[in-house]
Amino acid sequence: MAIDSGDTAWLLASTALVMLMTPGVGLFYGGLVRKKNFISMVAMSFVAFALVSIQWIIIGYSIAFGGDVSGAMGNLTLVGLEGVGMQPGPYSVAIPGLLFMAYQLMFAAVTMAIVTSGMAERVKLSSFILFALLWTTLVYDPVAHWVWGGGWLSSLGFLDFAGGSVVHITAGFSALAIAIVIGKRAGFGTYAMEAHNIPMTLLGAGLLWFGWFGFNGGSTLAANGLAVNALVVTNTSAAAGALAWLFISWISGHPSSLGMVSGAIAGLGAITPCAGYVGPLVSILIGAVAGILCYRTMLWRINKGMDESLDAWSVHGIGGLWGTIAVGIFASTAINSYTGLIYGNVHQFLIQVGGALFIMIYSFGLTWILAKVIDKYLGLRVSEEEEYVGLDLSQHGERA
Repeated sequence: MAIDSGDTAWLLASTALVMLMTPGVGLFYGGLVRKKNFISMVAMSFVAFALVSIQWIIIGYSIAFGGDVSGAMGNLTLVGLEGVGMQPGPYSVAIPGLLFMAYQLMFAAVTMAIVTSGMAERVKLSSFILFALLWTTLVYDPVAHWVWGGGWLSSLGFLDFAGGSVVHITAGFSALAIAIVIGKRAGFGTYAMEAHNIPMTLLGAGLLWFGWFGFNGGSTLAANGLAVNALVVTNTSAAAGALAWLFISWISGHPSSLGMVSGAIAGLGAITPCAGYVGPLVSILIGAVAGILCYRTMLWRINKGMDESLDAWSVHGIGGLWGTIAVGIFASTAINSYTGLIYGNVHQFLIQVGGALFIMIYSFGLTWILAKVIDKYLGLRVSEEEEYVGLDLSQHGERA
């Protein structure tokens, strides 16, 4: 099939939109930490983007989208982008294969950036670089193949429109695992560790919300009606999540702006796997449930004294888990050719639950192992003195 200029233009724009999400994550997280660690948090997102950009071209794209090997991973025929060029590829009917590769690269990069939540204010840059390369290769790339590259989950009929499981479950539960391994920040629970710049976090949230239109809308790989639906439900779910978190937190305190944008991110994470399978009214319900569920999960984390304090787990992980299951509940033939539980398709619901749980366990377990090994042989954490001074100075020699 010939290249379609309209589809190609939309995917070019979507690729740029998704790229913007990685610095958006950096600003979102950077505003939440103490001032002495602001540069460190933003820099980790940029480092993640640069590392994954190279890793994806050399081997990552081939592991995720190369020819299937027993359902587990792609083969190495696409190493170094061998054979990936201007002609449509097997995953891109009317756009250049090279553009599809670049679009998927942006997903891999932002996923790694989200994982940095579990390392806030205490990880060595050298250890982070090694971890990022291993995690992307061993966790993200195989899961992307299982779901999108013709792997075992896709063969079972598992659905994930734009990354609820591939991006958000993997990143959220991996952030929790590495936070547990690396341990709490010095003084955590003893004295306040307040966000130093909430307006910066709000700006990061705005960039994420904006970029998400390319994240979900571009996942159609075409400029068509389904892309329009994905864009509308994305915005609707984000708004519902923002309002749900705002109001439920208002009941017990103040209507926090930080809580509001956290709810928006929860709604965005939840609608991501559903964006091509549900309509606007259902997306209100999905986003509202995400806002409430992720808020309650955050409170549970706080009560348990767990220092995954930028909340990738409670927002991205739990939001993505809910959204992935929601596909199996609400998928409708009015939007696509799939049905969920409310239309009598118990099989799809069970596939969604089983697949989501497997990805959750795989991501958490393998991340825990990787973190343990790196910590033993290289050390994940900066010294006590470096942590006290702050990572901006101790790791980068700079001040915000």
